[in-house]
Amino acid sequence: MQQVPVSLWTLVAGIVVTAISIWIGQNHTLMPVQASLQAPLVDGFFNVMFTIAIALFLVVEGTIVVFLIQFRRRPGDDTDGVRVEGNVPLEVFWTAIPTVIVLLLGIYSVDVFNRMGGFDPTGHPHSAAHVAHMPGSALAGTLSDTSQATTAPSIAPTIGIGASPETLDKPADLIVDVKGIQYAWIFNYPDSGITSGELHIPVGADVQLNLSAQDVIHSFWVPNFRLKQDALPGIPTQLRFVATKPGTYPVVCAELCGGYHGSMRTQVIVHTPEEYNSWRTENQIAQQQNLNQVVAINPADLSTSEFLAPHTHDMGISAATLESVVIGH
Repeated sequence: MQQVPVSLWTLVAGIVVTAISIWIGQNHTLMPVQASLQAPLVDGFFNVMFTIAIALFLVVEGTIVVFLIQFRRRPGDDTDGVRVEGNVPLEVFWTAIPTVIVLLLGIYSVDVFNRMGGFDPTGHPHSAAHVAHMPGSALAGTLSDTSQATTAPSIAPTIGIGASPETLDKPADLIVDVKGIQYAWIFNYPDSGITSGELHIPVGADVQLNLSAQDVIHSFWVPNFRLKQDALPGIPTQLRFVATKPGTYPVVCAELCGGYHGSMRTQVIVHTPEEYNSWRTENQIAQQQNLNQVVAINPADLSTSEFLAPHTHDMGISAATLESVVIGH
């Protein structure tokens, strides 16, 4: 029987490895649902790297298995193994191929980073409210209301994901100031005066988050958007994106920020434009009513239970329970 040439086996193995790697690399379920305009860019890069990793895994582990079988010790064979010296062509090959792969991946990653808005070398406008919250800012203490925050922008170089090449000279549709504190995220909407513990945005809008931290370094991460940006004390950072799918998605702090770091979670709710307008109107009215109540009522005139009654829902107890606790003390 004629022996099959090694080169033919190598060709067949290469075809099989390539086919398996491409299929797994393009059909895995490792990533959550895409929900932003930037997500396909990141997933495309991840799929390429995963495909290469699968191919390398199959080649290396397959070679080990073949060698374990081919060169296993036979019964009764007590001779020394074949002395193998260096193979210059092989060494050049396994050095050159990884080098080329790394260089190509580097070029690809730079292109993805640029298309996402990471290479915006200019300064970005920030609301005065965002600048005023920064330590050492000349505007600190000079702003008294939200209306001033929307009329006094400040230009400063910013770290983070900014405008993409397509939106470089266009202002964002929605600007939200985001502050990280131990252990929560606070979202302030300068254009409407709304403050929330959740991020609400309309689908399809070009959203700009101006991030800051009050105490330690936090990291704002939305897995479904494939975006993550650190919030640094005293240093403004930015995250600009477009949500493409309505829904509710988790927001996670991805930087170890203290003992309760694991509980520093909230969510971003992507509305349809109509739903977002309704949410905005309802919250503006509700916050105005709360403000009027605070101005009209002197807390000193309220009993403890009356003062805490509006917050019983957030505290997770009923009004009756609150009353009994207060009376019991």
